[in-house]
Amino acid sequence: MAVHWALICHGLITLIVVVSFLCGQWPIFQGTPISSIHRFLTSGAYQYFLKFVGSVFGDKGTNSVLSVEYYCCDRPNPILQIIYLAIIGSTYCIIVKTTFQYIPGYYLSGVHRYTSLLAVAIGILLFLLTSFSDPGTVTVDNISQYLSVYPYDNIIYTKKECSTCKLPKPARSKHCSICNRCVARFDHHCGWMNNCIGERNTRYFLAFLLWHFLICMYATIAIGLVLAGRLKELKIVYILTVYYGVENSFRSLAPHIVQWLLGSYNTQILLMVFMAIVSLLLAGFFAYHAKLCLTNTTMNETFKWQDYVSWQEKLIEARASSAALKASINGVNRERKPPENKCKSLFKRSPLESTEAVAKNNVYDKGLFHNLYEVIFPVRTRASHLHAKSKSG
Repeated sequence: MAVHWALICHGLITLIVVVSFLCGQWPIFQGTPISSIHRFLTSGAYQYFLKFVGSVFGDKGTNSVLSVEYYCCDRPNPILQIIYLAIIGSTYCIIVKTTFQYIPGYYLSGVHRYTSLLAVAIGILLFLLTSFSDPGTVTVDNISQYLSVYPYDNIIYTKKECSTCKLPKPARSKHCSICNRCVARFDHHCGWMNNCIGERNTRYFLAFLLWHFLICMYATIAIGLVLAGRLKELKIVYILTVYYGVENSFRSLAPHIVQWLLGSYNTQILLMVFMAIVSLLLAGFFAYHAKLCLTNTTMNETFKWQDYVSWQEKLIEARASSAALKASINGVNRERKPPENKCKSLFKRSPLESTEAVAKNNVYDKGLFHNLYEVIFPVRTRASHLHAKSKSG
């Protein structure tokens, strides 16, 4: 029984750590232990580690750690790519070693031995496509096309020059400090891919997220059907009800069946929990990026719009405060008016409340189908664009 509780505690701790690390900065978790754990995992623990290294090894030790940090976080490196391949490879090997012996089974046919391998192979192919494809690097040869395709909105994008590349900066582009290049329709730099996500590979990135969500769901359901098949083949319910006198109801049988599964198939249970958690996280990431694509917005632009809206709101509040202060000063200087009715003054709106909300005006959102078309068929891969380029050449 102690082993069962240890497995349950291990699963809960793993879930809390993963959710805290990946989702702890979400607004829904602000002021909760999840956000505190996220701060500790992302910055607090590292600061304590730096202090410890500095106290034991001095400045040389601290500089060595900082140089490793610079290589891992600020320069292109394949570390997370290797970790991804290790995770997907080791997980598949564990599933093959522990679960394939029960396939074919009562609910699954032998074809799943091959479909699972095909699913993993397609997932790795999408990973390689996203990692090694050109995200849409802005060069001297294609800059005129990008300037014509994405006009400046003069709100979050204005005409300027990239201080590093010394080229005009097309709207929606950004210079990636890690890759040291300007990327058209820049979304973000993905460490797992060791590549930027931009105009030309957003479709591969979305396909990668969706496919891996489906793989994890497929693995969770398949392992669940394997365990259900083992229950049927070994006649566990029959043995519990006939030989042990357990009442034939879900409420009575469930604790005994769970105990038997944890004792006999704990590896499969842990794999199911792991796959279910990862599938939920992937579903959240895919839904977020799909929503961005449907509105023709990038992750980089969401941050730009947040900064713009915040700045505009502060500016409006400052103007309203100035106007209210000026009105109050003018009121003091004028002749004293009869006292206002208290009921009316109670329900009178403050000048600050009458300020209008700042509206987001995304000129690149041209409708659902056009937005999807732009992601699936990037501008520089279309036949019309290639034909125009060849004519200009």
